[in-house]
Amino acid sequence: MNGSLPLVLNNVCYAVNGRAILDRISVEIVAGPRTIILGPNGAGKSVLMRLCHDLLKPTAGTIAWHGSPAGVPHGQQAMVFQRPLMLRRSALENVIYGLRLAGVSRRFARKQALDALARVGLTAIAHSPARVLSGGEQQRLALARAWARRPEVLFLDEPTANLDPAANREIEATIQSIHGAGTKIIMATHNLGQARRLGDEILFLQDGKLIERSKVDDFFSRPATAEAAAFIKGELPWT
Repeated sequence: MNGSLPLVLNNVCYAVNGRAILDRISVEIVAGPRTIILGPNGAGKSVLMRLCHDLLKPTAGTIAWHGSPAGVPHGQQAMVFQRPLMLRRSALENVIYGLRLAGVSRRFARKQALDALARVGLTAIAHSPARVLSGGEQQRLALARAWARRPEVLFLDEPTANLDPAANREIEATIQSIHGAGTKIIMATHNLGQARRLGDEILFLQDGKLIERSKVDDFFSRPATAEAAAFIKGELPWT
């Protein structure tokens, strides 16, 4: 990889029908530490991730990868959503399909897909129809599909929303494994415990504004803003 990081946002705004969803976000995200975008529902976390992944365009401001405003570098970024779309084919063929779209030959796509399924612990159900898998298995399959091309950066938008505790633990272990393999994790959540377990640094959003950025231990032990302290105490809305 040539290296697409740092990702630099400069006074990024996003509005819909005149209503500000994000307001003057400026931040530089570098390779290495797991970055958690934390905040209550409605804070703008998902919109921020979609802007970074070039699925939305900012109303104002700029987003640049490694100094280039040319959009997301091809093949170096991937994103997993709360409710991933499963194709009407096996788990293995779901992963192969994405690789084939990226131009990987059938022979190498199969090997990469099997490697990705092993990474997320789904080898045993490789030939099962994807749409009959449990919610947790489908989310792990979505992670395998995203990671199969070995992206430099993986965006995760509330990846354990609506999953039971056992599935939640499996997804978190998978995310840790992908991070360990060298992929930069940028994840949105409103779950404080998950942010502690999976994060190295916190970007705390509220009402579309970046309120605080700090290392995860500092954020939870010594929040620098009243807003962050209130959220940690449960005094801000979670939903």
